[in-house]
Amino acid sequence: MKKEAKTFVSLSAGVVAGSVLAGCDLAPRYHTPVVAVPVSYVEAAHWQQAAPADGFARGAWWEIYRDPVLNGLEGRVDGANPDLQEAAAAYDQARALAAEAAAGLYPNLAIGANISANRQSNRRPLRGANEPNQYMNNGVDAQAGYEIDIWDKVANEAKAGRAAAAASAADLATVGLSLHAELASDYFTLRGLDAQADLLARTVGTYQQALTLTQNRFAGHIASDIDVARAATQLDDARAQAADIEARRALAVHAIAVLIGEPPAALSIAPAAVPVHVPALDAGLPATLLQRRPDIAAAERQVAAANAQIGVARAAFYPNISLTFIVGLQDTGLNMFTLPDSFWSIGPGLTLPLFEGGLLRARENAAVAVYRRTVAAYKATVLEAFGEVEDQLALLHWLGDEQRAEDAAAVDAGRTLSGALTLYKDGATSFLDVVTAQTAELQAERNALEIRTRQVNASVALIRALGGGWTAVDPRPS
Repeated sequence: MKKEAKTFVSLSAGVVAGSVLAGCDLAPRYHTPVVAVPVSYVEAAHWQQAAPADGFARGAWWEIYRDPVLNGLEGRVDGANPDLQEAAAAYDQARALAAEAAAGLYPNLAIGANISANRQSNRRPLRGANEPNQYMNNGVDAQAGYEIDIWDKVANEAKAGRAAAAASAADLATVGLSLHAELASDYFTLRGLDAQADLLARTVGTYQQALTLTQNRFAGHIASDIDVARAATQLDDARAQAADIEARRALAVHAIAVLIGEPPAALSIAPAAVPVHVPALDAGLPATLLQRRPDIAAAERQVAAANAQIGVARAAFYPNISLTFIVGLQDTGLNMFTLPDSFWSIGPGLTLPLFEGGLLRARENAAVAVYRRTVAAYKATVLEAFGEVEDQLALLHWLGDEQRAEDAAAVDAGRTLSGALTLYKDGATSFLDVVTAQTAELQAERNALEIRTRQVNASVALIRALGGGWTAVDPRPS
């Protein structure tokens, strides 16, 4: 009994010594990859002052457009869009895998029982002379095991799992941001088409009056048949443009239906030629973009996960020490709950790779390569984000100038058309001048409407490029 006690004490001392050694982290010390961040956005310098605060509400950012129909549609995306549901399931999977990796930090416990009747062969090799032909083998036992994480292999696996879960959460936010932004863009495209449809409806009415005028003048032998044909051509072309707008509008409604998870035939959006509110946006300082963009956060967490995996790969070169303990009862019958039927086993186990044909070195090299690849992907994501913000700032800047010029052109074209009609009625000019003025006015007014649609879509794209008011989270595995 004293010998067994000494053995147990020796084993316990070994376990304590191993625990003291635990914590040798072989992963490189992690630092967020360094990227060059500009002091300010180039395209923002001429029309707004940079500030560190967001210029739009967090969460339901689309509410700044003050459109209740848009708000209602956006509210249906989260609960019904299948792409978002897929991303949410991927996040749940990543959290489960993180929890699975973290479970290795704790001991594992199990109990077992067995009851069996056995018969051994009379010709079994090395069978004893007094061994029975048939016997029972019944037992119950409890087992405990624990891997002493000296080299932080399990800890780094848990770190990688948590980082991957955080990256998946950011991926989910990226998908949600993209879907909401796409819906807003499709909706504003729809409203832009409604405005053009309203314009063309009024234009068709005006052209119908012009056609009636030329027909009356032709009947009075004042105008030629060519004038009538030109007026009819203008009217037919305007009707064709109106039909094209209706076709494009139908496609926009279908796209919105898919985004909210409905069949296209189930969604109907009433036409509304209402002015669209384009809010003033503040892009803030470029440095804040690194915290506001979920795709940047996802890329950075992937780097952190890859860094931890280097530690896992390096730990495979060193001894792996585990401790197991088994205690139980075993008997050839069912009356086995007595001290003589008990058994136990306790002791550490050690494995050390000696020759793997370069396998472990290859795995370490692969882990380092994955880390380098994720660092490059992170830097590319940051650069792309800065580029997207600059693009949309440039669009908003120059579209504003273009809008003012096109609005002026539409006014001038209207004055030209009014003068041409007056001269035509007075017989001072041909209907060709009227047709030319009609074409110029319609084109200028359609251009102005299209620019307004591009402006509001550029503002949506800017919000998307800025991260949509998203804030970073650090999900903990449940």
